[in-house]
Amino acid sequence: MDRALAPIFDALRPYLTPLTHNLPSPLSSLSVSLLGAACHQTLLLDLQPTTPCLKLAFSKTLGVAIISASSIVKVPQILKLLASKSPAGISFSSYALETLAYLISLAYNTRMGFPFSTYGETALIAAQNVVIAVLVLQFAGQGPLAASFVATLGALGWALFREQVVGMDTLGTLMAGAGALGVVSKVPQIWTVYQEGGTGQLSAFAVFNYLVGSLTRIFTTLQEVDDKLILYGFVAGFALNAILAAQMVYYWNSPQTAGHAGEIGKKPEAIAMGSSTGAQPKVKSPTTRRRG
Repeated sequence: MDRALAPIFDALRPYLTPLTHNLPSPLSSLSVSLLGAACHQTLLLDLQPTTPCLKLAFSKTLGVAIISASSIVKVPQILKLLASKSPAGISFSSYALETLAYLISLAYNTRMGFPFSTYGETALIAAQNVVIAVLVLQFAGQGPLAASFVATLGALGWALFREQVVGMDTLGTLMAGAGALGVVSKVPQIWTVYQEGGTGQLSAFAVFNYLVGSLTRIFTTLQEVDDKLILYGFVAGFALNAILAAQMVYYWNSPQTAGHAGEIGKKPEAIAMGSSTGAQPKVKSPTTRRRG
């Protein structure tokens, strides 16, 4: 890679050097914080395309892109819930488990001092998960449970970020469990879609972005974080995200899939969220039920 890019950098160096050596202080500081002093010097100041620094720069770019995308990744899901006022096709259990896993992961990564670009999206996605879970409970007539859910998460977050309450050894053990928990959190959603033969109010945008994000996170983790617990969690998460994405494609035109039922002249039925909400699934005719 170094040799292939060297002629390009050699040709551009006379024109780029005056720019890279006179970057505004905030941009220069940002580059150092992301790439480190050595790769900042090599790539931006010396304009030497070394393979390790190029891989790091690519990984950092992907990480920043993931964090930026995660700020809106579940907004379409929130908007669908607000518009429909129905939790059809959405598993509260799935969102609750995933949020708990993200909360543990966020505390672990923060306290371990890992680069924010390798985990920053967990905070943004967790916040959006809380909103979705609360809306699901609210529209299922479980308002008091929604308040209890938020209060419990707040108490857990307070404890996880404090060394005097949860030591690093204990947090490491919890992180091992969080990886499994994050994977297991996909199972209720996969099962709900399979059982009901449609994706209901589940957002395709969120599902496919999750798939791409989890694959990208495998690369950034390999490049920047020497922690197998985190890597294995992303690998397993990608596998289950792929199953959920495949279901989204398979049930795209199902009568039970909101946003597509109108195209075939049928009204989507309410889909159970899972037993955690206390909602009872409707009994449906076998003729409208599709199996994956």
